[in-house]
Amino acid sequence: MNTPARYSLALLFLISFAAVSQARPRPIPVKVVVVAMFEVGADTGDQPGELQYWVERDHLDRIYPLAAAYHAVRMNSDGEMAVLTGQGAAHAAATIMALGLDPRFDLSHAYWIVAGIAGASPDKASLGSALWARWVVDGDLGYEIDARETPPDWTTGYLPLRKSKPFEEPAAPLPGQVYELNKSLAEWAYNLTRAAPLADSASLKEIRSNFDGAAAQRPPFVAMGDEVSSSRYWHGNLFDAWAAEWMRYFTRGQGQFATTAMEDTGTLQSLEFLANAHRVDGQRVLVLRTVSNYDRPPRGMTAAESLATQRIGKYSGYLPSLEAAYTVGHVVVRELLTNWPQYANTAAGADQAKRNP
Repeated sequence: MNTPARYSLALLFLISFAAVSQARPRPIPVKVVVVAMFEVGADTGDQPGELQYWVERDHLDRIYPLAAAYHAVRMNSDGEMAVLTGQGAAHAAATIMALGLDPRFDLSHAYWIVAGIAGASPDKASLGSALWARWVVDGDLGYEIDARETPPDWTTGYLPLRKSKPFEEPAAPLPGQVYELNKSLAEWAYNLTRAAPLADSASLKEIRSNFDGAAAQRPPFVAMGDEVSSSRYWHGNLFDAWAAEWMRYFTRGQGQFATTAMEDTGTLQSLEFLANAHRVDGQRVLVLRTVSNYDRPPRGMTAAESLATQRIGKYSGYLPSLEAAYTVGHVVVRELLTNWPQYANTAAGADQAKRNP
């Protein structure tokens, strides 16, 4: 091929490449992703689930269909996005992975805030309270023996995988079983929100009065508290004791069990994989759970009787917990968006981490 022909071919290639590049839209930069897990009906205008207050109050009016996930994502012009994962770890993992791999969005600097309701130990939190987690431990991976066949010297019939008795040392968590979140980021979020006003009411006071526990009688508050994440919805005094020990065992005493939820190990697993692929920053993940119900029965009621009352929309602290998730979570969202130049390239809480290595 002669020289003029080569130049012509190269020029044609460059023109074609430039045309394709101009035709392909640049990914939408996302600053904050609010992760909700369930909605009762529509995204707006009816009985609220975890998504609705964010959509209505933050004007998340831009809808982006996400066919490979549970639900479309919604955004506003400020760079705030909300995603609805669906209930259970499998739904959450699949939805977050689909979002993370979607070429329409640039999530490389995004902060992720799981903001959902939870059961809680009345020893650690009261109805309507909000807790930021440093540890999330999977409660599904394990062996189980029916309680009617449990040896008399065992405290539980639920065992860690590859162990022959409950809480056999040494603990050997499998990949995806234990997540230690960015402690400095979690403490930054807690310090930012610790004084957030959480509403109390005569109804909540009456409900609380029927429960025993060190924190059961307190008005709603913001605290640090760790989570056992399990798609298996458990309930009762004995499982509450199991969860506290499960947390202690797998975190070597560093975690303090406070809340129980269903999706977060699925969400965190996908975010970990996406961070490995440089799609997200794994150090920008927060888990906020707010208390809709206690994980054990009130005085004078059996675990089975109490469980029969545990239904979405009918939890004793349902609406207060939704309000708390938005009230507390939005303080963090507002701070990140308002001062984005400060947080875009340096993770929030980084200064604190340097002071407290």
